[in-house]
Amino acid sequence: MKKRIAILGSTGSIGTQALEVIQQHKDHFEAVVLTAGNNADLLIEQALRLVPKYVVIADETRYAGVKEALARLPTTVLAGAGAISEVVCDPEVDMVLAAMVGFSGLLPTLAAVNHGKDIALANKETLVVAGALITRQAQKSGSAIYPIDSEHSAIFQCLCGEDPASVEKLILTASGGPFRGKKREYLRTVTHKEALKHPNWCMGNKVTIDSATLMNKGLEVIEARWLFNIEPRRIEVVIHPQSVIHSMVQFADGSVKAQLGLPDMRLPIQYALGYPKRLPSAFARFSFTQCRELTFEEPDLSLFRNLRLAYKALHTGGNMPCIMNAANEVVVEEFLNDRIGFMEMPDVIEEVMGQVKFISDPGLGDYQETDGEARRFAREKVNGKR
Repeated sequence: MKKRIAILGSTGSIGTQALEVIQQHKDHFEAVVLTAGNNADLLIEQALRLVPKYVVIADETRYAGVKEALARLPTTVLAGAGAISEVVCDPEVDMVLAAMVGFSGLLPTLAAVNHGKDIALANKETLVVAGALITRQAQKSGSAIYPIDSEHSAIFQCLCGEDPASVEKLILTASGGPFRGKKREYLRTVTHKEALKHPNWCMGNKVTIDSATLMNKGLEVIEARWLFNIEPRRIEVVIHPQSVIHSMVQFADGSVKAQLGLPDMRLPIQYALGYPKRLPSAFARFSFTQCRELTFEEPDLSLFRNLRLAYKALHTGGNMPCIMNAANEVVVEEFLNDRIGFMEMPDVIEEVMGQVKFISDPGLGDYQETDGEARRFAREKVNGKR
């Protein structure tokens, strides 16, 4: 029987690669839901090719065009963020691939979890913002969460068959981004176009900027805490410029397991969709004889302060990761629009973390209010620096 997949964010980097995997394994998977934010043209193209049960365009101004283009298909076309949370609960959906960007992925992922759907998670912000809530609800509903981030997929694979009590620490690897080794003076003047030139991975703009600031690694540290139910002090980050070792697990006896492979997001996507099966692929293979070196170094937290801020948010707990995430989403957008400098982004995030009301045990409504308040403060801070 085919596994029926709802792809939230089908027009983004993860979504398009997931569709490649699904089309390569038509006997195993079927895309029954496709959603997009505002990329109506690509969404229409995907729907015409795959004929899903549902198509949702979050931008309601694009609804009429999508509806008309798909009028001859037996596909229900919907619009708005609320519709995304509705379609993931359809009985014909077996798994939800959560690849929407940022806070917007929280509500539909939570809706899917509440209905016991398995989650292939690429939207790390969902667990960053509301990890306690999501994991608690998943335990109640029986929803399984399979990571798609290459680092968390690597850890997940290393932990298979192991006793959780034997885990000493998780080691997340980071490429270091395009600015590894650069000096403070250089970073003060870098542009968003330079920051978007990642040395190893092809990703969306938001994730790529987060990688350049090391915020992406900070978000992954928080995500790992909830995915693997491990204390923050046992999660370590190491810079590995070659991006061959995707992450590692160190065990109580001192041994270390690592998962290696070429930097290709289709690999962890396929593993999450197919789990527990390891499906064959025609993807390029890693060659040890062609890899001359694997190097490692400590991250520079004095220059790339976002990683330090993420650890601080995780240790503080409550709604602090939500505050940090909201502020980061704002400053990334502002940086992409040349309204704030690269080195000013952590300044704004830290100021907002100290200004928004702290809530030690937040509920869903608290997260939503916190997100809105943090965004308002962040925009005010950015405007004050212009």
